[in-house]
Amino acid sequence: MSKEKKHSILIVDDEQMVIQALVEILSPDYNVFIAKDGSEAIKQSKRLLPDVILLDVIMPDMDGYDVINILKNTESTKDTPVIFITGLDEIYAEEKALMLGASDYIIKPFNSGIVKLRVRNQIKILERYEIESNLNVVLKLQAELVAAKELAEHSSRAKSEFLSRMSHEMLTPMNVITGLLRVIKMKPEKTQGYLADFEKASQNMHGLINNLLDISGMEYGITELDESEFSFRDMLNAVIKEAAGYSDSKHQKVISDIGQSIPDKLIGDEKHLSQIINNLLGNAIKFTPDNGEIHVSAHVKDDDNDKCIIQVEVADNGVGISKEQQSRLFELFEQLDGSHTRKHGGIGIGLVLSKRYVEMMGGEIRVESEQGEGAKFIFTCKLGKVQ
Repeated sequence: MSKEKKHSILIVDDEQMVIQALVEILSPDYNVFIAKDGSEAIKQSKRLLPDVILLDVIMPDMDGYDVINILKNTESTKDTPVIFITGLDEIYAEEKALMLGASDYIIKPFNSGIVKLRVRNQIKILERYEIESNLNVVLKLQAELVAAKELAEHSSRAKSEFLSRMSHEMLTPMNVITGLLRVIKMKPEKTQGYLADFEKASQNMHGLINNLLDISGMEYGITELDESEFSFRDMLNAVIKEAAGYSDSKHQKVISDIGQSIPDKLIGDEKHLSQIINNLLGNAIKFTPDNGEIHVSAHVKDDDNDKCIIQVEVADNGVGISKEQQSRLFELFEQLDGSHTRKHGGIGIGLVLSKRYVEMMGGEIRVESEQGEGAKFIFTCKLGKVQ
């Protein structure tokens, strides 16, 4: 018997001599409580939560079968082991008790040694169950700690890779600008010829800084949409035209399809909407081989008096994305290939920003792709209608 904990027994019987005998048998080893009828037994069980209940069958207000039925249907007492201790020696009485959930059945007149052993058996079962439960808790905590440690290590690696990529990507236009400045100092007469390269490098740097500021603002919850009236059709055509220089250099064809049902004027955040489409279109061009095709389409998915839900799709016939990679596409600091030897550049936050802006616009974004068979990004946004 454990010295740290003295288990409790509730005796339920209406015969004083039986109660006295059971108390003498059990009190040296257990904390013993008494109930003399069914109603009191139920109250005591809920209040004391005893480890074992010894229950008589024949009692004045309600019999033992009614009592155990209530106990087994009460959340706090449903798992408490109940030992029937009764003068009913019929087989059907014992079968009924066991069917109602009794753990054991003792027939009066009882032997003190038998009572001790039967109670002790239930206590052992209870102790083993507690040990197993505690072990399961420990194992669960260990598993959670391991998972948390792995997540923290993965997050740390992802952040380190992100910072490394960011430094690398920002150094590229900076090196161009620095190199051109040196050349111009040596040959100032050729300044005009380098302006285009200056502009491209500064635009790259400006885009990187803006993305970092945007993601920082989102992390601290200070980013808001700036909504105004704009032409969705003009905005989409402008994004496609801006990307044309990059797609033309790879001899790619960008095909657009803008639904006629899209209103001429809508109300929304034109800047960030164009940023989303530009991110998706830029990725499609980047991951599609030379002479490939990119399809950009937009149509009205739903329409009511005040709002218009636009669905935009950007599809390519490029390298495609595996299922495992798709699970990481929209996670911060993640990139499908974060190494310095990767074929394609970027710091890996374009899709993260796109997802968060889409959600701020009341929409959703998803990808449909198979590796080697291209990819299709689909997103929706909720825009206001001009009255």
